[in-house]
Amino acid sequence: MADQPLQTVRTRSAAPSVLAQLILERCGRSALAHGGRLPTERMLAAELGVSRSSVRSALGLLEADGHVSREVGRGTFLRAPADHAPRDGARAAREPEPDDVGPADVMAARQLIEPRVLPLVVACATARDFDEMDRCLAGGEGAERADEFEAWDFALHHAIVVASHNPLLVRMYAQIEEARKGSLWGNMKRRNDTRERRLAYQGDHREIVDALRARELDHALDATTRHLERVRLNLLQATA
Repeated sequence: MADQPLQTVRTRSAAPSVLAQLILERCGRSALAHGGRLPTERMLAAELGVSRSSVRSALGLLEADGHVSREVGRGTFLRAPADHAPRDGARAAREPEPDDVGPADVMAARQLIEPRVLPLVVACATARDFDEMDRCLAGGEGAERADEFEAWDFALHHAIVVASHNPLLVRMYAQIEEARKGSLWGNMKRRNDTRERRLAYQGDHREIVDALRARELDHALDATTRHLERVRLNLLQATA
């Protein structure tokens, strides 16, 4: 029996995390075995009623979380839980949970990694990558609540890293993304949220994307460095 179509997402502003969950639900309904190949991006886009770039971003989240693996020329495959679980139990016990990582540590890691991704983005980003960044920018501009804006902020920075087209960097950055999902980060962001700060962050985001689209590496580096420092200082003020 053919798989039933996924519930159509009728708005193009669906967050990547929502699309990712729908894709996982599809895998469950079709009883896709671990190691099985997912439908193509084109097929998923048609079923979901969204663009292929949106599907690509959702698959990037699933890859970062260890749910799928993507192999150039072969496709996207569902991974078994054991495939991405730490093999060394002792090491796993020592690794901090997301809630154990403070915002200052998150920002230090972001300031170390995110600017260094940009040369690859300038060199490798495609029109589809920029379509996804634009979608995230539009979502942030339309966000009315702090949690909505944070979701689109998360999605935009993820889209920028994905645009490097380096799977290893995406996996490394997933550790930072996991920490951003923790309650320590979330509580701190809510405490220092204001509409003015969201507008400032959105302006930073627009400047970064515009510089990347123009392939202006120095400008993109400067805008990203200033943005991350703004976020860091705002978080420090929340702890004062």
